[in-house]
Amino acid sequence: MRRYLAWGLVLPFVLWNFTFVLVPLLTVLMQSLYPMGEEYTLATHASLANFKVAFSPANLAVIGRSAVYAGTTTLCCLLLGYPLAYYIAVYGGRFRSQLLILVVLPFWTSYLIRTFSWITLLQSEGVLNNLLLKLHLIPEPLQLLNTPFSVILGLTYGFLPFATLPIYVSLESQDRSLVEAAHDLGATPQEAFWKVVFPLSLPGVISGSLITFVPAMGDFVSSDILGSPQTQMIGNLIQQQFLALFDWPMGSALSLVLMLLMVGSMALYVKLAGDDHARA
Repeated sequence: MRRYLAWGLVLPFVLWNFTFVLVPLLTVLMQSLYPMGEEYTLATHASLANFKVAFSPANLAVIGRSAVYAGTTTLCCLLLGYPLAYYIAVYGGRFRSQLLILVVLPFWTSYLIRTFSWITLLQSEGVLNNLLLKLHLIPEPLQLLNTPFSVILGLTYGFLPFATLPIYVSLESQDRSLVEAAHDLGATPQEAFWKVVFPLSLPGVISGSLITFVPAMGDFVSSDILGSPQTQMIGNLIQQQFLALFDWPMGSALSLVLMLLMVGSMALYVKLAGDDHARA
């Protein structure tokens, strides 16, 4: 009886994943194997032609650019999010809840609207350029919009909470007595941080890195709104294939390539997390 009860509890999860994960994934895979021909007709025989195009030099350059943008975004989010998470966890006190609400507050507004707001700040006649001109810090407006800088800035702003919250959880759960013990043994505050606090927070850093890099890799909104044709990411290529060119097989092939990159990132995370637990 307990066995059937266990299967009954698991069955909804299995059915959900089969219906909304496995079946759509298999559909994308099957669709990617039949290239689009003339007059929007599908080939009658399966082939890997779409994947050959997906791994063409032009597309590989876009994939590489996406990885660079996502990696830079992840690094920026960690550099900004770790001090923020550390301050909230160590010095937040009774205001921790309010500070965490401020961290997630941007999620209460549409990601699209938040990205569009950067245009007002970064354009040639925008707030930032006007401020720098009035302060006589620059002789003429800077070209901030439609650049890699603006794309990475938009991505960093959008995914900063994704890196901050896991790090905060990791820091907040630490035993403060370990730091006190390090001080009692003669460690300076800097030594106590690097030898006690930071190593114990690595699971949060790894988790924050993963859940920042993965969505940033597939993002297309920031590049589409804040970038230019020279800053296209793989998400933009997929969007164009599905919504502009109506070449769904090619878009499916590119989507599978992106998913493979995500799986590789997750496998790396599992390895790093496993090594961290082994050392602990």
